Amino acid sequence: MNADACYTYAVARPFDVATIGPVRGVDDAAIRLFRYRDIVAVSSAMPPEAAEEGALRTRLETLESMEAMARAHHAVVEAVVERAVAIPFRLATIHHDERRVIGMLRHGHAEFDATLNRLAGRVEMGVKVYANISAPPPTSIVASVSDSPGRDYLRTRRVERNQRERGSRQAVDVAERVDAALAESAVERALHRPQAARLHIDRAENVLNAAYLVEARDLPAFHTLVRRLGSDAPGVRIEVTGPWPAYSFASLDSGGEP
Repeated sequence: MNADACYTYAVARPFDVATIGPVRGVDDAAIRLFRYRDIVAVSSAMPPEAAEEGALRTRLETLESMEAMARAHHAVVEAVVERAVAIPFRLATIHHDERRVIGMLRHGHAEFDATLNRLAGRVEMGVKVYANISAPPPTSIVASVSDSPGRDYLRTRRVERNQRERGSRQAVDVAERVDAALAESAVERALHRPQAARLHIDRAENVLNAAYLVEARDLPAFHTLVRRLGSDAPGVRIEVTGPWPAYSFASLDSGGEP
């Protein structure tokens, strides 16, 4: 029994770990598999001191070190899903030792098996809808001058507010139509919190941030549908990413510690 802790990336159907070649895990650790019946846990060793709660908290609060962990985590998950159906785990899923990993597989076998069957042949596609809902006030209002500048100012602000509210309602209506059409074409759908407008160069409002579980064989049809929806919705931008490992559809308790 190895005294190291285990950083666990995913549970998957068995595959030859040698086929992932140069892919390494967090802190450049070698990837290893722990098997129970017809499922494996994809893990790498981590020194016990690095797996302590305080050390992990410090690491995850530092942007550079958290980014390095996230990149390594995703690289392993991506390599695994290219070779076997897999359930990706959340970042920093750590077990104190190998025995705990095997126990997780044993106790969760039925649920892991069912989820692997559900994800087989399917991928996650991300879709974001953006709309610029902050329109400038009409020229007639801006140009109008009365003997009451204060009244003109309030009227201009009221027009701006009404335009924003109208634009927001229209954008939400478009987003709901896009979501309904894509959800109907997908196996499952997961909604995420919209991203802040300040994160985007054009300051556009993110009115839909969703993930769709799609049959891999249906990806061409999914992209065609997105293009059609985009052409039918002037004034909005639809951004598609993927295919990804099914992070949004693998919400299982992986038993990580702490």
